[in-house]
Amino acid sequence: MWGFQRTRYADCNGSEASEETEIVVNIGGVKQVLYGDVLTRFPETRLAELVDSSLKSSEEISLICDDYDPDTGEFYFDRDPEAFKCIIELYYYGEIHMKRGICPICFMKEMEFWKIDSDFLDECCKSHLKEVEDELAEIAEKVRTILVDREGDPSAGGWQRFQICLWRLMEKPESSLPAHIIAIVSFIFILISSVVMCVGTIPDLQVEDSEGKLTEHPVLEVIETVCIGWFTIEYLLRLISSPNKIKFVLSFMNIIDFMAIMPFYVVLILTSFGAGVMELANVQQAVQALRIMRIARIFKLARHSSGLQTLTSALKSSLKELGLLLMYMGVGVFLFSALGYTMEQNHPDTLFTSIPQSFWWAVITMTTVGYGDVYPKTTLGRCNAAISFLCGVIAIALPIHPIINNFVLFYNKQQVLETAAKHEIELMALRTGGELMAASGSHKHICGAGAWDNDMRSGHSDTFIPLLKDPRGGAGIQTPSMDTSFESTAEATEHFIS
Repeated sequence: MWGFQRTRYADCNGSEASEETEIVVNIGGVKQVLYGDVLTRFPETRLAELVDSSLKSSEEISLICDDYDPDTGEFYFDRDPEAFKCIIELYYYGEIHMKRGICPICFMKEMEFWKIDSDFLDECCKSHLKEVEDELAEIAEKVRTILVDREGDPSAGGWQRFQICLWRLMEKPESSLPAHIIAIVSFIFILISSVVMCVGTIPDLQVEDSEGKLTEHPVLEVIETVCIGWFTIEYLLRLISSPNKIKFVLSFMNIIDFMAIMPFYVVLILTSFGAGVMELANVQQAVQALRIMRIARIFKLARHSSGLQTLTSALKSSLKELGLLLMYMGVGVFLFSALGYTMEQNHPDTLFTSIPQSFWWAVITMTTVGYGDVYPKTTLGRCNAAISFLCGVIAIALPIHPIINNFVLFYNKQQVLETAAKHEIELMALRTGGELMAASGSHKHICGAGAWDNDMRSGHSDTFIPLLKDPRGGAGIQTPSMDTSFESTAEATEHFIS
């Protein structure tokens, strides 16, 4: 038995006053002795209703607790004793703190059972609860997305259904086998196109045109044309099937897709105008710039790589740290380049001709690259260089650690959310199978996991599993209770939860 220290009061004569009637509660097998004057500090709570239990009938007492022993005067509650340790703090300290390791959602249900308002929860615990609620909302959104991808919208018309199917085919590789194959083919085309772009710059693989200039090999040009054709068809199909065309066009990844195919058609149009247009210097520079823009297609790999997507999201969440890094580097570059120019300007063979020119030296020194094209020649200049690269190492190292932590946290969170969403889908499938078997009253198989007993045996009831909280007002997912004594039920449970 555990409890808080009881403060004893003295009356005006100095003798110890008699205490309130003791109330013995049994929380999940753990006894606790409480006192009426403590519990009545919060009269609206469930524990405060036990104070005048002697005036209540057995039916009224049964509504307060799970069981009551009139011989010992002990109230039984089938609740979590660890959570109750936090609950009882309210009556002694006026606020509640959740202990580490207790699920915030389950703890809120405990507070609801004991009729305690969430306002009594400490601010630090409220922030933790908010984080968990946000995660549950993300899980719910992922579940809805998966269900829509699997089942679609039954109220959609013929053209809308075609759009949805096409959108799944092009954007949801996990929705079906053909969609997965298309994603793999698109990934292969991206790799081939990137390799062709690099190989086409090797002089030994280039050929001379009529004017004696080196150009890409015709075979490589054919491969490039095929790849561009695939990218164009893919982009147009995704644009046609997109539910929101404006959002699709303005999306960052779709802008990259457009930039990857646009240079090919611009160069094709300029070439069709004839050699006279192509001989203009400005046109040649524009064509060269457009060819360089082909490197944007390498970013298309992010569409098929969850790792690159996680890296992008982590960098977005680390904008503050990246800003600090740039600020540190900017201040250091300006400071040490000015000092370097001042200390080196009187040397006859100085390489520091101006402060802006010294920026390059400061950058490569603070980043510890040190190409050696610009270096100090005086003693003071070398001391300045030593201090600059030491400060550069510190300036770079300080913000890097939070950025790495953000990446690890975001990656782990994504993995947890995906696993939880998949788990919720499996529980929903399990519930659906249980409802079908309860309706039919015969042996059924759930995804080959085993057969449920048709009578479900006595003592079985629907158990509420609050893993997914529906933000639209639903409380969660309800699934048939599992009894480990049934071998077939255990097999089904292992199949869906493992």
